[in-house]
Amino acid sequence: MTNRLRPLPELVSFLETLPEPHILCDRNYRILAANAAYRANCGRPDDLIGRKCFEVSHHYPVPCDQAGESCPLAHSLKSGQRERVVHLHHTSAGESYENIELSPIRDSTGEITYFIEKLEPLPVARGLAGAQGLIGRAPTFRAMLELVARVAPSEATVLLQGESGTGKELVAQAIHDASRRREGPFVAVDCSGLTETLFESELFGHERGAFTGASVRKTGLIEAASGGTLFLDEMGDIPLSMQVKLLRLLETGTYRRVGSTELMRADIRLISATHRPLKSLVEKGQFRQDLYYRINTFPICLPPLRQRQDDIPLLAEALLERVAPDRKLRIAPDTLACLRTYTYPGNIRELRNILERASLLCDGDTVQKRHLPAELQHPQEPSSALPDATAAHGRSPDQPEPDDADLAAALRSHRGSRKALAAKLGLSERTLYRRLKNL
Repeated sequence: MTNRLRPLPELVSFLETLPEPHILCDRNYRILAANAAYRANCGRPDDLIGRKCFEVSHHYPVPCDQAGESCPLAHSLKSGQRERVVHLHHTSAGESYENIELSPIRDSTGEITYFIEKLEPLPVARGLAGAQGLIGRAPTFRAMLELVARVAPSEATVLLQGESGTGKELVAQAIHDASRRREGPFVAVDCSGLTETLFESELFGHERGAFTGASVRKTGLIEAASGGTLFLDEMGDIPLSMQVKLLRLLETGTYRRVGSTELMRADIRLISATHRPLKSLVEKGQFRQDLYYRINTFPICLPPLRQRQDDIPLLAEALLERVAPDRKLRIAPDTLACLRTYTYPGNIRELRNILERASLLCDGDTVQKRHLPAELQHPQEPSSALPDATAAHGRSPDQPEPDDADLAAALRSHRGSRKALAAKLGLSERTLYRRLKNL
């Protein structure tokens, strides 16, 4: 905004010309003007002027920074600059995450006098339980969501890091949906299940006769994702020989089908994900350092569910609707208490599995404690319930994955299920199965 202070009537008229929700407020958080889009968005066509912005947006009695939020107005007063945050707002359609952009307006002496606040709905998440989208309110979730909101409109390469079951593909889909490529395809590739030969053929495609069994030309996933987003899940499992070709693709934007000399140009945005500690793999020589720096342009860490315990009621309600869409199931209070105290080594995926099992065992309309697995009904002390902290909490992205010797030793001493062994080692069941097969 201009540094010159416009007359108040002119500012009010200016806001009405803007299609997005805007308000004008003073240094004391009072709303001085709101355009039609803002009035419609908050569901208060008349009762706005003179009220505090935090009262209208959050239903708070105090400013955001005094209620555990990040307050853009307070930040702007300190920095003297435009500020952006992601907030959970009350709207006419319920609670919704919105991108807030606050611009200070100065008078002729340079002092900040007013602020113009712009609201943009965030299409990547919902604050309350719903059938679609990311769900959560916890501070760790909101911090992750703010990074998603910032990177989504760009073309930057994104690396999603987090434990198995934290929803990396859902976040990748959300980034795609909020990007300029949203009308293009979203193509997901699970790299852990592909051999070296199959990986190259799947990714780049092949010509007829390129190898035994190649009876027809095959379109690769890069070509299938043209104009959209290519999501490479379990990036840490890509063979070293293929990492070279992937690096060349990212650096030059070109590739060749297997068995072809024709140079093709890729039109994709790459989002990759891994639960493995890529830095440690680089140090061991199992992942190329140049590729790591190429895909690590904008890293986002997904918080494990144990760091989002306040979100469990929201997630449980939403997941229950997904696993039993034709039933109006509720969760008993003592059942919810059990769900909140569990550590979830399998994260959101494990919570979903628990609720799906419970819905099948429940004959009534309320999920009871007896419908939960035994480890939730009768929690033990951490020292006896789990062999070590890794089993209780999974493995962080910076913790090295066990090597073959450690894996073999763990296998010899383990007497439980494969799922329990995977949780103990901080691996997904899929990765554990692949590692055991290689052994």
